[in-house]
Amino acid sequence: MIEKTLEKELNLKNWQVKNVIKLIDNGNTIPFIARYRKDITGALNDETLRNFDERLKYLRNLEEKKEKITNRINELGKLSDDLKNKIFNANTLVELEDLYRPYKSKKQTRATKAKENGLEPLAQIILKQEIKENIKKIAEKYLNENIKTPEDAIKGAQDIIAEIVADNSSFRGKIRKNNFYNGKIETKAKDKSISTEYDIYYNYSENVKRIPPHRILAINRAEKEKVITVKIACDDDENITYLNRHVLKNISKIPEKVEYNRYTTPIIKIAIEDSYKRLISPAIEREIRNQLTEKAEKKSIEVFAKNLNQLLMESPLTDRTILGWDPAFKTGCKLAIIDKTGKVLDTSLIYPTAPQNKVSESIKTVKELIDKYNIDVIAIGNGTASRESEQVVVDIIKNTNVEYIIVNEAGASVYSASKLADEEFPKFSEGERSAVSIARRLQDPLAELVKIDPKSIGVGQYQHDMNQKQLSQSLTGVVEKVVNEVGVDLNTASYSLLNYVSGIGSTTAKNIIKYREENGSFNNRKELLNVNKLGKKTFEQCAGFIKIDNPDYPLDNTTIHPESYDITYKLLKKLNYSVEDIGKNNLKFNNIDFNEISQELDVGVETLKDIIKELKKPGRDPRLDMPKPILRKNTLSIDDLEIGMTMQGTVRNIVDFGAFVDIGVHQDGLVHISQLVNDKFVKHPLDIVSVGDIVDVKVLDVDTKRNRINLTMII
Repeated sequence: MIEKTLEKELNLKNWQVKNVIKLIDNGNTIPFIARYRKDITGALNDETLRNFDERLKYLRNLEEKKEKITNRINELGKLSDDLKNKIFNANTLVELEDLYRPYKSKKQTRATKAKENGLEPLAQIILKQEIKENIKKIAEKYLNENIKTPEDAIKGAQDIIAEIVADNSSFRGKIRKNNFYNGKIETKAKDKSISTEYDIYYNYSENVKRIPPHRILAINRAEKEKVITVKIACDDDENITYLNRHVLKNISKIPEKVEYNRYTTPIIKIAIEDSYKRLISPAIEREIRNQLTEKAEKKSIEVFAKNLNQLLMESPLTDRTILGWDPAFKTGCKLAIIDKTGKVLDTSLIYPTAPQNKVSESIKTVKELIDKYNIDVIAIGNGTASRESEQVVVDIIKNTNVEYIIVNEAGASVYSASKLADEEFPKFSEGERSAVSIARRLQDPLAELVKIDPKSIGVGQYQHDMNQKQLSQSLTGVVEKVVNEVGVDLNTASYSLLNYVSGIGSTTAKNIIKYREENGSFNNRKELLNVNKLGKKTFEQCAGFIKIDNPDYPLDNTTIHPESYDITYKLLKKLNYSVEDIGKNNLKFNNIDFNEISQELDVGVETLKDIIKELKKPGRDPRLDMPKPILRKNTLSIDDLEIGMTMQGTVRNIVDFGAFVDIGVHQDGLVHISQLVNDKFVKHPLDIVSVGDIVDVKVLDVDTKRNRINLTMII
């Protein structure tokens, strides 16, 4: 059942599903499977494998719940073959809960209270709809110290009937589907006189099935902040009519004539209406809104994950000495200079902004630092006082070769106050740590950003309003993917980087650093086996993702896994090369017959292709192929912008309705989804652009009062 579902959902073959399940169950990580088990999986990528793993866990949980529910209902003596079949064929937890609802132990309800008072037999008599006398006479048989009148008995029976109707899985499924496809989300302002960012939702209506994910999250936030009320409007009369049609029995023996039992029908109709309005409708509304929220969260998490992936993959600015500038007003601007390896050379504190306005002294200090350390680039954080700091920097670098760039400092303050920052820079202030972080995230975005909770990096939408566990799992998976795709230098990698390497984890990362501190640099990968608690399985999972600069064995500085070293040597020998030729221009692999060599060397074709690809460019950082950051010499403000002006910018964030582009004016401009390309329907901005892309844009509109810039990429 699980295998077939995975085959269908992920469009895989049965052998792929079987192999991936076996690999996961044997404790292999997703990055390891994606890179080093391509021949077994059919070259499934990281994203597909993570989706596979997530669905496998869900489906296994579903099967486990099916078994528990089946056993529980069987214990109650109410498990029919038909019900067992329905449970077995349920595809979601919602379907399963619907089937289990009638047999679930309930808290005190009106129906359970009526049952305790002995009214369940009366409810069943009414539901049979075979009575041929006044129901009150029958109800008199059920009077007791708690049920004083026939009317009380009938009322209690109606409560039981209402719950029976509400617990019917077929009824709930039909109404849920009807309300989803035909209902509308309606929002109203609690106080129209107060203007907020949610003005659009003060009197708003949209079809449930068509409402986009970002709008769901915005509505949820506005409701949470008690700005609006929200409801799902649907055709209640149609739903009640549907229930009447399926609960009431036609007692006429003439097919064309519809006739109901006159004694029981009025009672059942009241119970059905009560069931719908009190039990079914509110529950279905909650379920639909939860369903919409889950879908919206999933979409937002996907966008967040793709944005984060691109941000972490941004090209590092190598071979530059960088001055990190953490801007502020009252507390002054904190500076930190790092060399080409990321080592901190110096720190300083200046006050070029209000209220001190010590501009000339600050310029003198920075110029001295530029001369002393031969600074190439100034990285200015984009926080408070960033614009004022930029004006000062432009004056400083006039007639010099120094350039500057505005760096997104999201999360820098989180890092600077963290235990990790305290351990890394125990003598630095939080401001100095932030300045270091700003400089380093320009020099090597990945190495610095892994130190920060991915949720704090600021490349998503409504990240604080969604399922935090799912968000964290997804973003952690992205960081893990990128770290392993790029690889790490075993002798320089920080704890934060090592922690994300396949198979390593927190404890082993600390043990590697401890070993490095006590024994000096690693000379080869095999030496990892000397690290405390790093066994053969962990070595297998991590070895291919770590590199050693100038190692004992040249292959240790490649992504070729140690398990493939023998094959690599045989391949080189077959082609009359040696390991000394790796990375040299004379190493050619033209006209390779992969199938023939694969059979000869007893290696999978996909593995062979990866080995040859790595031998051509050993240890190449994939980030070097990404666009370089745009460095500037002159400042530009929103007041300088004119409609029709064209310029280059960097995509900083992507949301469902467009892309935000940094054009160097401190306020990112929005390229609406309709302005990304001409004569082409765009389902999502991510289909056109990615975070970090360098794009040409034209100014469409500038609203200086609201600090908004509208751009177009249709030039």
